[in-house]
Amino acid sequence: QVQLVESGGGSVQAGGSLRLSCAASQYTFSNGCVGWFRHAPGKEREGIATRAKVGSTTYADSVKGRFTISQDNAKNTLYLQMNNLKPEDTAMYYCAASLHISCAYGMSYWGKGTLVTISS
Repeated sequence: QVQLVESGGGSVQAGGSLRLSCAASQYTFSNGCVGWFRHAPGKEREGIATRAKVGSTTYADSVKGRFTISQDNAKNTLYLQMNNLKPEDTAMYYCAASLHISCAYGMSYWGKGTLVTISS
């Protein structure tokens, strides 16, 4: 059974940084499309960074230039480096992964999320 477990969330002031991590069991991040999503109260879930096995990395306009998705294949861990955080970045952040190498088919597996709270 595939499990994705996020960590690294917390509370920081605006302008600060956080790095989220996602560890996987029964899934290898280098084999498929992977990504980070977030869900803020009263808003729809937003895909903020996705990376296909072959192809480009895509960022939401709201985080472009501030967030970076990366992965350590040796540790089978996915990361999201978040810099210059803003209060509007406050949300539950989810790691997700797909059975497909392309991100066009949506995500197959989801973590339970880690909460990020940014104060002004």
